[in-house]
Amino acid sequence: MSDKHIVVHGATVKCKFSVEPKLDKVQVLSQKKHYANDADGSEKLIATTKEIGQTLEKNTFGKCKLQPTSSDFLPCMATITQWSNFYKNVTLSNKGQILTEESKATCPIGGPDCITIDKHGQKGAASSQDANNTDEDTANDVNPAADMSGFKQDEDQKQGIEVE
Repeated sequence: MSDKHIVVHGATVKCKFSVEPKLDKVQVLSQKKHYANDADGSEKLIATTKEIGQTLEKNTFGKCKLQPTSSDFLPCMATITQWSNFYKNVTLSNKGQILTEESKATCPIGGPDCITIDKHGQKGAASSQDANNTDEDTANDVNPAADMSGFKQDEDQKQGIEVE
């Protein structure tokens, strides 16, 4: 699991049968308790295998290659019937398993694994711990204007570590 990202509310997904590749966003509707990558616990709900039915923001990927008409294609009406390639070692309170960036969804028209994760929805955010773990020399080489030694001394003093 360490090299796979957890899928969260707002992750983008795509269908391999979309005529013009359009993305849609995952809406976590199955639970309101478990968050990832969200310090405030207000936005990034973890997506699970219980995100079934019409759980996408627009519930469409545009026109569907599998639904031709005499002059064009019918619009996609995305409905997820099941998920595969999810993280099986954890079950959340909604009885669902966690979706990862390798998870795929089944649609009744497109069949198994036709919907894939485009972006998992998490955002990187630097913290003071990241700065503490930074090599001073490397940081000064990358950004000579930043004085990492002063920052580390301030953090050490906050933690009660004696600084010379």
